[in-house]
Amino acid sequence: MDGTVLIADDDRTIRTVLTQALTRAGCRVHATGSLAQLSKWVEEGRGDLVITDVMMPDGNGIDRIPAIREVRPDLPVIVISAQNTIVTAIRATEAEAFEYLPKPFDLPDLMAKANQALSRRPRKSDPVPEMIPARRPSTDPAMPLIGHAPAMQALFRMVARVLNADLPVLIAGEPGVGKTTIARSFHDLSDRSDHGLAILTSADASEEAITRAAEKARGGTIVIENPPGFDPAAQARLIGLIESMESGPDRAMAPRIVATIGPDPQADVTAGRLRSDLYYRLAGVTVTVPPLRARVDDILPLANHLLARAATQGLPDRTLGDDAASLLRAHAFPGNVRELENMMRRLALTASAAAITAPEMREALSQQGGTRAAPLAAAPVPVAQPAEDGAISLGYQLGGNGPLSDSVEAHLQRYFDLHGDSLPPPGLYDRILREIERPLLQVALDATGGNQLRCADLLGINRNTLRKKLTELNIEVTRRRKLM
Repeated sequence: MDGTVLIADDDRTIRTVLTQALTRAGCRVHATGSLAQLSKWVEEGRGDLVITDVMMPDGNGIDRIPAIREVRPDLPVIVISAQNTIVTAIRATEAEAFEYLPKPFDLPDLMAKANQALSRRPRKSDPVPEMIPARRPSTDPAMPLIGHAPAMQALFRMVARVLNADLPVLIAGEPGVGKTTIARSFHDLSDRSDHGLAILTSADASEEAITRAAEKARGGTIVIENPPGFDPAAQARLIGLIESMESGPDRAMAPRIVATIGPDPQADVTAGRLRSDLYYRLAGVTVTVPPLRARVDDILPLANHLLARAATQGLPDRTLGDDAASLLRAHAFPGNVRELENMMRRLALTASAAAITAPEMREALSQQGGTRAAPLAAAPVPVAQPAEDGAISLGYQLGGNGPLSDSVEAHLQRYFDLHGDSLPPPGLYDRILREIERPLLQVALDATGGNQLRCADLLGINRNTLRKKLTELNIEVTRRRKLM
């Protein structure tokens, strides 16, 4: 790696680690805790790459990118930030940052991005990129779209890439994960935000309602909530609406279509709940919102954000005590982000002191149901158990509450109970196996530092089989160590 890297971050530890890593890689490094100093270096012509934090004592790193591009259009900028929100990802993309990485980031990943940026430096004869003013999203959506988990960062990047594209978007996910919030973000944070937003539900999908929605959203966005819930006649009307907008004389002002749907749209098509021709008209881009249990590390930041927001809305100002935070992180959250939001608001009202206690949290969780945690002091202890065929199987004794199979059985029973007298949608066997397989592979990869050969050996499967499963499940593999 060759070149001069300018680092701007108010965290001395991060400056030191990045300076050492880049210097070992062969780069020259200038590091500062000030955006003013960074700007001075850029104006003096120093540097082949900028790595900057967002929230700095003297400004915002993303806000500084247009000024950097004005002085040095060919200077790539990598943004790193602890502000892991969808707005940060969108703003970094629209400011034409070379890359955006959330904190805590993977050092090898950042080094690889830095190498790419330095390798792609334009030659003197290369044309200067055209300056395009970036549209700045001003506020976060109503529900906090924050998250450091890889699944959420992948979601943020996808939204940022297609935010202003003239493509229909299908947003898939379980109830309560924030699909409608994502859908509104496609309008509120896009170039269409100055025009109308209309929402269509199965409760009001008459021909008149669809016509009114098209008129209201002219040049803006129509959000269709859960199309499989529309009756066949209403689905046919939606197809007619989309066709007329695509081919009509006023198609330049046609609203963008954004639809929300359950976690398995193909199952809805197969079961006949959703017309296949409507599905293919809606799925120009499919965005999947992960459930909260798939991003456990985001639970506490989300909870703290929700408590802080509740305080701005007139509720008492609360924080999470350490024991309460431990209990919360161990909750299964069958209701996802919406459940977490309701719980935090209730605790803000009912807690007896500024810091929410473990008993208060335990009571709140018992009202929600779905807790997978044992008492605080209980940690998973491996126990050897005789299998039916006489072999020894490995279970996990969770605080004395039984092996892993008991927890799985309890979770499945809750899933069936949520459907009342009805059965879950067809295809349950494959869905359950996918849910178990993904975390198993991710945990095994983390435990082996991303080494696929060791991971395959740990799992007892062929390396090619592991690679195939990683590709099918879209699991990103990075050999790394963490940097705070």
